[in-house]
Amino acid sequence: MLLETIRKEKIFQPDSRRVIARFLFAGEERAKRLILAILDLSHQQQEEQFDQVIRKYSRRHRNIRKRLTGHFHRLIPLMEQMELNPENLREHLQLLIGSYFTMEYSIEAAAFFNPSIVEHPDQTQLNTGQKRIIISFRATGEGHISSIVFREGILDRNQNIEIFEPGMLLEAPEHVKNHVYHKKSFLRKLREMCDESGQHSEEAYQTISKELQDTFTYDELKISLQNAQAVLEVKQENTLFLQEAKWLASSNYEMTFSTDTSLSERVIFPIADTERNGIEDARFVRFVSESGMATYYATYTAYDGTAILPKLLKTHDFLHFAVMPIHGYIAQNKGMALFPRQINGRYVMLCRIDGVNNYIAYSDNINVWREAKLIQTPKYPWELVQMGNCGSPLETEAGWLMITHGVGPMREYVLGVSLLDLDNPEREIGRLSEPVLMPNAKERDGYVPNVVYSCGAYIHEGELVIPYAMSDYTSTYATINVKVLLAEILKEEVAST
Repeated sequence: MLLETIRKEKIFQPDSRRVIARFLFAGEERAKRLILAILDLSHQQQEEQFDQVIRKYSRRHRNIRKRLTGHFHRLIPLMEQMELNPENLREHLQLLIGSYFTMEYSIEAAAFFNPSIVEHPDQTQLNTGQKRIIISFRATGEGHISSIVFREGILDRNQNIEIFEPGMLLEAPEHVKNHVYHKKSFLRKLREMCDESGQHSEEAYQTISKELQDTFTYDELKISLQNAQAVLEVKQENTLFLQEAKWLASSNYEMTFSTDTSLSERVIFPIADTERNGIEDARFVRFVSESGMATYYATYTAYDGTAILPKLLKTHDFLHFAVMPIHGYIAQNKGMALFPRQINGRYVMLCRIDGVNNYIAYSDNINVWREAKLIQTPKYPWELVQMGNCGSPLETEAGWLMITHGVGPMREYVLGVSLLDLDNPEREIGRLSEPVLMPNAKERDGYVPNVVYSCGAYIHEGELVIPYAMSDYTSTYATINVKVLLAEILKEEVAST
């Protein structure tokens, strides 16, 4: 049997009808003017406008009143500055004010791409050869703001995917900034970030260090920063350093979705300042601990419009998520991918710290990564510009199967495959000399032409299932027989020695 990549006809399309109700704030002065203008409306006008909002939008959002109430509450500190008493306002008026600071955002209007696939936590009530799966996507809307969305479905024994009809009443999560920070690790990461950006201030660093307790919450940090600002000399480097400290702390949070939402209705939309311009390229993996417990992790890139920050997402049930930044020297580029289990008692991560080559890192702490070893450099014409991983490696009897992307002439992205040693994954057993997937005539046109890209594959019934994006616009998937693929890698390796 010859190595063959089988493209499936299934297309995962963006749907511009899928919208969330997003808080809209254009600055304090405009907000104050708008609030006063709403209050200046007659009682009848206020009632009419509110009735129109409910009539138009209640069927487009789950519990629109709750969302408008939440947006109104975000305005309370500003209203108190205006010497207004929000509690004296009628409920309908509170909701109306909230609606003026709300906009619908179509999360998938621009693109639906860079998928990864994992086994669903629930594998009950399935027929022989079926597997319930979750596919994550990078969804992009107006302003190229990216979020994480999901589809769930069933993969049958013939590698056909039946996707459940996605829900239309989307929900962004409630988030809680209740993370407890440890002073030592927080200051270490803060120093790393500021040294890299050239914004380090030793004066501010020492002042904050004295203010902080050994452990603290986000709210306690804000008080410490206010105290530090009061005693520090007014200098740009001090101000920037304090901003960086607050920015870093806002990167840790937890979020929970309502249990009455379907998985496809849950949207992980940028929450922290570190990711206000997007959550990019989540690589999900089902991680099994040495005790046998399964946890789902995703490494992704937070982008604030200027800088990137690799982050780690953790969940057991896809209802409750914890988010934390990744610390250490290697947390400085895109494309980190966690191995699905520990090796020799340590966590293992693929990374690309220089933007060109593939590296591997080991750690005793899942979100602290300090050293990396070079394992692959561009070798073939189709990967000479740069290479990187396409998600977490997959375990086979022959070794760790790693899908890579390579960039060649005309910035064309293609997919290749390598095999790493099971016990010593920094050793490459073999690498295919030709790509297993290149953009064809139907795939080369899109938002970013000539790109096929994946953030994670899956092995099912002896077949490698690769969901992939087509030119950063839509997505599809392909399959390859694993036995034939491994044989081809090993054959090429023997031939080259």
